Amino acid sequence: MRREDRKISLAEGINILIKAEYGVLSMTTPDSKGYGVPLNFVIKENNLYFHCAPEGSKLDYLRNNNKVSFCAVGNTKLLHEKFGTIYESVIVNGKISEIEGEEKRAALLLFVEKYSSEYISEGNEYIDRFYEKVKIIKLTSDSITGKARRQ
Repeated sequence: MRREDRKISLAEGINILIKAEYGVLSMTTPDSKGYGVPLNFVIKENNLYFHCAPEGSKLDYLRNNNKVSFCAVGNTKLLHEKFGTIYESVIVNGKISEIEGEEKRAALLLFVEKYSSEYISEGNEYIDRFYEKVKIIKLTSDSITGKARRQ
């Protein structure tokens, strides 16, 4: 990291990931082109979970090369008069895998808790109805780094 003075702790990075509503998952296509897709996500034990359709380009790319990077941005504010920005961001690098069973169900419940916390009962019913129609992919983190400008 070039700006060591803006480096944040792992705990701060995790907190940004907990609060962030979405981020961008970056991967490589089989012909070595970059491909980034915005996704919502949840975090548990420093690993990220994403949901997706059971087929599509994203899964094809990930099955070809499971090494990825994910970026989430927390609070931002333009400083017009200073030609700058207050920001906080986190980058997670690691490997993607598809999950099933209890880990899949637990991840789906994490999505309900994060994005629809007032509807846990309905969320469980939703999970039951669509369990077989959704894939959950897990980013096992190798590194989590972040930086921020807070003034």
